[in-house]
Parts: sequence; structure tokens; C-alpha cells
Amino acid sequence: MNHRAIALPACAALAAGLLAQNAGSLAEQYHDRASKLIDASLADQGGMERLSYLCDRIGNRLSGSAALDKAIAWAAAQMKADGLTNVVTPRVKVPHWVRGNESASLLEPVNKPLTILGLGASVATPKRGITAEVVPVSSFEELDRKGRTAIEGKIVLFNVPYEGYNRTVVYRTTGPSRAARLGAVAALVRSVTPLSLQSPHTGALEYSDAFPKIPAAAVTIEDALLIQRLVDAGNPVTAHLEMEARTLPEADSANVIGEIPGRERPDEVVVIGGHLDSWDVGAGAQDDGSGCITALEAAHIIRQLGLTPRRTLRVVFWTNEENGGAGGEGYRVWAGDTVKNHVAAIEMDGGAEKPTGFGISATGDLQAALGRVREIGALLDRIDAGSIQPGGGGADIAPIMAEGVPGLALRTVGTHYFDWHHSRADTTDKVKLEDLRANIAAMAVMAYVLADMPAPLRQVTSSTR
Repeated sequence: MNHRAIALPACAALAAGLLAQNAGSLAEQYHDRASKLIDASLADQGGMERLSYLCDRIGNRLSGSAALDKAIAWAAAQMKADGLTNVVTPRVKVPHWVRGNESASLLEPVNKPLTILGLGASVATPKRGITAEVVPVSSFEELDRKGRTAIEGKIVLFNVPYEGYNRTVVYRTTGPSRAARLGAVAALVRSVTPLSLQSPHTGALEYSDAFPKIPAAAVTIEDALLIQRLVDAGNPVTAHLEMEARTLPEADSANVIGEIPGRERPDEVVVIGGHLDSWDVGAGAQDDGSGCITALEAAHIIRQLGLTPRRTLRVVFWTNEENGGAGGEGYRVWAGDTVKNHVAAIEMDGGAEKPTGFGISATGDLQAALGRVREIGALLDRIDAGSIQPGGGGADIAPIMAEGVPGLALRTVGTHYFDWHHSRADTTDKVKLEDLRANIAAMAVMAYVLADMPAPLRQVTSSTR
């Protein structure tokens, strides 16, 4: 075998690649194509039409529901209609929790209904409900100071002010088991939101196997504050809670996957997408119908403009993000050994308010990755979406990020996202057409350049490892 004969073309290819990379920044190389993508996105009509159909006609889509099954079939058909190839719906087993009827009311010192939403995975109350005194606490430290003597046989209310989602959500996820540890018979959690108009916000809880499972529900900010005022005034507060929640055997569901195959390196993959499931209230418009539709419409526009990237661009709608994460894990299993060829992944799961840019997380040389992606971000300055900051990814791409795939998240201003999040208010009208279009533009440009640029982002991050 003539090693010299093989080495020379390889060197030539490497030199050509280096010349391409040194021909100018990515912002210079892709200026014209990015402008076309932005122009087309800012005039897009299909995205809002699709979001409206998904949310208004199919509706909310909790794992295990018939509506999610319908959404999966619809999404696959949309991908095929757009000309995406290799459209598949790999099966995933998902949790199947059913809310059932639920109600709550104050009995003493006033008789008043409470507005609640049971937390995902909650158990039911006994058939005739639970009647008990309510003990409000503002922190886990206060709960522990009160101790078993004050808590046993009571309903604990976690009346914790909103201090950002990540700081406050722990009371929803672990609060019920923390209360059960001290003998509480049920838990109420002040909705994890900065704003409430008598609207409760649900979400998943995580029971500890070490303690009894007690019924748990979210209450509105208004009701939490009322209970607190009554107790502060020296009044024992008694409430009655009835919940029919139940967990059924795991159900069949699926991820939805479609591709624009790469023209030169089809085995290398850039993933974009959001999660198709939602909570069983509202319509899942911001969380996360908008993420799915943004990715789908971005791919549609890329293809419509005839911009076939070097690498494969893969659109993924994950299932079961809200109450299990089975879709992200299922995708990792489905991808198998090919995950080593995933060069980047973008998850959009923060709503579709005005975009500001992207966050990025990567193993290896994060600074190199930031520098490279900021070159792409410069293409989005036109729509004020060029900010590139550390900290990206998401729950659905976390399993492949653990394998070294750089993860990005499309970021928005997030002004009102947590006002609507996990509530009956997460409906189509909360998504503004101009904001959705801008998100589509940001996704289209970022996805296309990541899939087309000469050196893959994963190579950039590992260059100094």
C-alpha cells in the first residue's frame, strides 16, 4: 500500500479545510445565507398556523394521553409534508399519571373554596378526602424547626415566595416527602410563579421511597397568602382536600424524528427540537409547543430555500419531558453508537418570547466553543438575538450531552414565561407572531451554520483536550 499516495490527498483536504476556516469569520462566510433565512422567517405564516392547530385542535398532551398519541401522528405527517426524510417515531415507554377530579376548601375560620392543581405523580386522598389543620411554612428550615409535634397529622402549606424557578421549584419537587417525614397527611405548595391571577401552576413532584407518599397539590398565590394571614392573626385554619389522582401502568409513546440529510457528511448530525408532551392543563403553547414548531419551521425554511448543509440536520420532538424524561433517554438509546457523530444539539424549552441568543455548554474547551458560536451569533444581531453565553442544553438533550455532545439552548427575554408555565393560561394567544418568527429565524441560522460550517463544533471543543 502506497502510504504517500493516501497522505497527500488527506493533507490537501486538511489544507482546504484550514483555508476555508481562515477565509473569514463565520459571520462573514454566512452573511448572505443568514440574511435569506432571517428574511424568510420574519415573513413566515406556517409556524403560527401549526402551533394553533397543535394547541387549539389537539390540545394539552400529557404522557399516556390520547391527545399525545394524536400529536405524535400529526407531527410525523407534518415532517413528511415538509419533505424531511427518514421520518420515524421510535417507541418509548412513558409514565401514565391521571389527575382525576380534585377539589379543596377552607372550613375554618372561614368557609371558602381553594383553587388547586394536583402535582404530577401525586397519590390520591382517601375516598372521603382529608380534613386537617393547615400549617404554613416559608422554608425547609422552618419546617424542621416546627418538628413532628407541630406537623404530624397536619396539612403542610409551603408558602415560599418566588425567588426564581430553579431556587423555588425544590419545594414542589421534594416538599411533600419532606413534610411526610414529619408525619404530615398532605402537602399544599404555593404555585411556583412570580404572578398569579387565581391561577395555580402544576408540575412534577419526586417522592422519596424512605417516607409515606402523601397527596400534594399546588394552590394559588392568593390562597396561600390568605391562609398565611389567617394563621398570623391567631386563627387555626382547617382545610378539606379531595383528589382522585392515580398512576396507571406505563403507556406506549414515541419520539418524532425527521431529517435534512447532509450533502457531504451525512453521518454527522446536528439535532434541534423541543418536547411534544405538555401538562394536562392549558394547551402547552409556550411549554413546549413553541419549541417544537420553531425547530420544525426552521428546518422547513432551510429546505425551502435550497440550503442543504454539509451535515445532517435532525429535527426531534421528544416525548415525556414533563413528568419523566423518557423521551431524552429513549433518543440516546435509539441513537446508539452514532451519538459519537452528533456534533451539536439545540433544545428550545423556554418559551417563545422575544429571543436574545443562545446558551452553550460543552465538555473540553468551552471558551473555544463560545468564541466559535459567537461568530454565528453575530449573524443574529440584526434581530437582537446574538448574545451567546455559557450555560446551555436542556433535559431532553442531557443524555447525549453526557456523551460529549455540545448542547445549546435558545434563550428569550423570559419576561412572562413563568406567569403561564404549567398552568391553564399556557394557551396559543400567549405566543406573539412576531416573537415566534424571530425565534424561527434564530433557530434557522444557528442550526444551519452549525450543520454547515467547515469544522464541526464538537471538534472545536475537543481540540485542546
